[in-house]
Amino acid sequence: MAKPNKKGPTRTVDIYCAKCKVQLFKYRKGGKGALIKCFKERITEDLTQVACTCPACGQTFARECLIRGAPALKMIGGKVTFK
Repeated sequence: MAKPNKKGPTRTVDIYCAKCKVQLFKYRKGGKGALIKCFKERITEDLTQVACTCPACGQTFARECLIRGAPALKMIGGKVTFK
């Protein structure tokens, strides 16, 4: 399978913890659908200290995995929101 485009989309969204509303990171998202996965190379600003864990409430919001051969974060349903 093809790897995701590194440059990717120019539209940036802010991703927040659904529980405590703290911003987790800024991400270059393509399309208008739900946020299911985040490719690590598209994250422009990471505000978490521990990977996949909210810095404020300690909730795990994603799992690290490989998607199409590229490292990504697979989001757990209902744990994050984006604007």
